[in-house]
Amino acid sequence: MEDVLIVGGGPAGLMAADYLSKLNLKITIVDQMPTMGRKFLMAGKSGLNLTKDEPLDAFLKNFSNNNPQLIDALKNFTSSDVADWANSLGIDLFTGSTGRVFPTQMKASPLLRAWLTQLDKRGVKRRHKRQAISLKNESLIFKTENGNEIIAAKSILFSMGGASWKRLGSDGNWLNWLTSVENEKFSASNVGLKIKWSPHIEKHFGQPVKAISLKAGSIKSQGEIIITETGIEGGGIYSLSPALNKGEEVFLDLLPDWSEKRLFEALQKPIGKSSWSNYLRKVFNLNAVKQALLREFSLNSLSKEHLSINLKHLLVKHAGPDDMDKAISTAGGVCFDQLDSHLMLYKKPGIFFAGEMLNWDAPTGGYLITAALATGLWSAKGIEKFLLR
Repeated sequence: MEDVLIVGGGPAGLMAADYLSKLNLKITIVDQMPTMGRKFLMAGKSGLNLTKDEPLDAFLKNFSNNNPQLIDALKNFTSSDVADWANSLGIDLFTGSTGRVFPTQMKASPLLRAWLTQLDKRGVKRRHKRQAISLKNESLIFKTENGNEIIAAKSILFSMGGASWKRLGSDGNWLNWLTSVENEKFSASNVGLKIKWSPHIEKHFGQPVKAISLKAGSIKSQGEIIITETGIEGGGIYSLSPALNKGEEVFLDLLPDWSEKRLFEALQKPIGKSSWSNYLRKVFNLNAVKQALLREFSLNSLSKEHLSINLKHLLVKHAGPDDMDKAISTAGGVCFDQLDSHLMLYKKPGIFFAGEMLNWDAPTGGYLITAALATGLWSAKGIEKFLLR
């Protein structure tokens, strides 16, 4: 029998193994994919934003769920702790102008390789291509290529992720068999919008739209978006996910730094013999892609009468958030009120949860990975207490 069985080899599960492997325990990590950390590696393709260097109070405000267990986990493993941990694995970091922290190599593979090597040296066993299908008492049943396999353990940590990026192992299949646990329904988070574009937008596919702000409901966002064949993506739209899932309308401000007074004064300038394109470019500094969006979403033909509204409050016509499997993360998951202070299931002592399986949500920008690492470590400390008592 193992001391600790960890199901899910992402950041949360690996961080739990990292802490517990220092305690001379028998530990096995199981993942249904051929290798560990598939989604972690995917995050590395955009530079691997590990955390955000900002005051703790400001950091915590980015989490929609302020449950005590989550807050305690994040206070226990702050952004500076994330940096120290990465440095301990020989990974150099740098902080960008917005406070986002990245490895200097701008990828995840060196960190993951060093991490797994460290766990191997400490005797942590890794098992791959095993899909958990049933929990019975202290044993977990896995489906493998060679039939079912049973692994018994004194404590079990579930860190199997949410319900996005199925091809990377985060498929939410545990909802089908872990039925004794109460869950909040999953919804897409940090996801793009679906838009059926007019033909004139095609030449702008793949282009970024910068120096804009967006609003949906009470949430405001300032960040660039990318025009894709199926809609828009990017940090500017991702942070609006909670409002989008409630069906709130999305408004685009093409001139976020312009006051109403400045806009009014600019509108007094005559068009003269200029084309609308030249007028918009010269007077409002609108580039071609912003002009394309203005034409796409304007409810009326271009005129000075409507520009004052459309330049600052352009209603984005869309078909809703993109599919959940395309989302960077998901909101929803295991409800905190059935877990103790260290994320152990009240009605099944020895069963713990961490990572995106838990019901919390946050925007991109380093918050997602930090919370996965922090809850993994917090649950590991709970496992330590459970085994000692």
